[in-house]
Amino acid sequence: MEFIHSFSLPKNARIIDIGGGDSKLVDFLLEEGYKDITVLDISETATEHAKKRLGEKAATVNWIVSDILDFKPVGKYDCWHDRATFHFLTSETDRLIYTGTARSSVAGYLIIGTFSDNGPEKCSGLVVKQYSSEALTREFEQGFEKIKCIQDDHITPAGVVQHFTFCSFKKKNS
Repeated sequence: MEFIHSFSLPKNARIIDIGGGDSKLVDFLLEEGYKDITVLDISETATEHAKKRLGEKAATVNWIVSDILDFKPVGKYDCWHDRATFHFLTSETDRLIYTGTARSSVAGYLIIGTFSDNGPEKCSGLVVKQYSSEALTREFEQGFEKIKCIQDDHITPAGVVQHFTFCSFKKKNS
């Protein structure tokens, strides 16, 4: 939320949470009065959990069940948020598809959170790609200007510390 607050977005800004599934970001956005929220996740089960948790508020959210690599956005987003989807894209081809989709559909800001270069090498049994601030910036430098990168330690429910890199970017003027 700190990154989103730093953008000073209006409450009618179009915000998408990539891999948001059962994440609580949507809860915080709704609580703060944001009106145009989309949550995209590959897991229908995860989105159903979130819908159940939100109750009647879930009807105000645009839910999309899709692999990010197959996602064809309609319109532009003022803010694209991704905590922990991008690092699952281990092939250059998949990362190029993702960054191309982001470039064509983001009108404002991009937030990407990945495992840092000293973070886990696997997540949920899948190999991930780790990123330093510099490496993550290079992935998005075509089309976006870096605003800020931070390192963050996330403690899982099991008490394991996972090291993350979070970067925010602003869409470059064409």
